[in-house]
Amino acid sequence: MRTRIISAALLCATVGLTACQPTDGQSGGGNSATAPGGSATQGGKSASAAPKAVRNFVGMGLQSAQDAAQADGFYSLKSHDALGRDRMQALDRNWKVCSQNVAAGRSVPTRTTLDFGAVKLAESCPRTDQKEPTVQGGRMPDFKGKSVKAARAALDSGTSLTVKDASADGRWILVESNWKVCTQTPAAGSALRGQPVAFTAVKFGESCP
Repeated sequence: MRTRIISAALLCATVGLTACQPTDGQSGGGNSATAPGGSATQGGKSASAAPKAVRNFVGMGLQSAQDAAQADGFYSLKSHDALGRDRMQALDRNWKVCSQNVAAGRSVPTRTTLDFGAVKLAESCPRTDQKEPTVQGGRMPDFKGKSVKAARAALDSGTSLTVKDASADGRWILVESNWKVCTQTPAAGSALRGQPVAFTAVKFGESCP
């Protein structure tokens, strides 16, 4: 056995050391084997992070705007109710874009999230997006004119809340985003200490009595 080992060593010395080195496959995948794949991955990341100009989506149907954004390489997309009513854009083709969080023409990485403010097709866009109400400093916000759904979302999830039709019709309030607050108890500015909250409301497009 010792003679064979010595013979093999002499053969390597004669032919050249490089001939006896293990191949890339035998070495278990050295840098030279993974470099092309690694470079491609890094290049892909660099490409996705490269700034790209955002087109003007305002005025487009929401579905068309989303399709166009994806065609441009933007896949992180959001939308919200530009009227502040907290409605879900369940069928995007029924909504149109009023605003976008990244100005048209601005170059940003394609991983940037694009957020579209939208209204239904038959509605007019507001001059600026209407913000949903929030509780500030533990005080009751002024919910008058806000959607019942947005008002409920602004309050603590454990709040006891009752909502009644402000008209004399006694209608059931089923889709709260379609109803606006007329009166509230406690009054705006009151300290919120876990007390029950009561609203009266009418449908949007109706006048409060």
